[in-house]
Amino acid sequence: MSRIGKLPVNIVSGVTITVGEDNTVTVKGPKGQLFEHIPHEISLEQSEGSLNVKRKSDDKRSRSLHGLSRTLINNMVLGVTTGFSKTLEIAGVGYRAQKQGNKLVLNLGYSHNVEFIEPEGIQIDVPAPNRIIVSGINKQLVGQVAANIRAAREPEPYKGKGIRYSNEIIRRKEGKTGK
Repeated sequence: MSRIGKLPVNIVSGVTITVGEDNTVTVKGPKGQLFEHIPHEISLEQSEGSLNVKRKSDDKRSRSLHGLSRTLINNMVLGVTTGFSKTLEIAGVGYRAQKQGNKLVLNLGYSHNVEFIEPEGIQIDVPAPNRIIVSGINKQLVGQVAANIRAAREPEPYKGKGIRYSNEIIRRKEGKTGK
């Protein structure tokens, strides 16, 4: 039995979970609403204050989807109550970020500025020229947008220049030495 899958999903007050006929889970909360389609190998049982995720059979696909389905639903509940955020830091001389309307404009040492348009459901804040905060209710979308911004100039190991996550550790390399 999956250790994660057998844990119940706690339904916090102010959150409503509805399960559709084709296993489409809708979670509504104070910050918004999220949808997720759960595979038919997984059954959902809603009781008072919690949602239990169970698998219908014991084959390999059902076992692999059990914990995943529970985690997806739990992330939806957390998203509509507290939300998710990722912080990016920019390192490098002259590298900076600024917000123009719903666009993030990055000056990363290229011959042109790199622009990102905020997707729907995501908020990008720039509290300082070298700090970017990506936040939203959908954990997958927040992580993907942060990864796309980081990919504009990944951190390099010699000087550490580039865009990195705030908790990311860059392994530095020693450069070439002269004779």
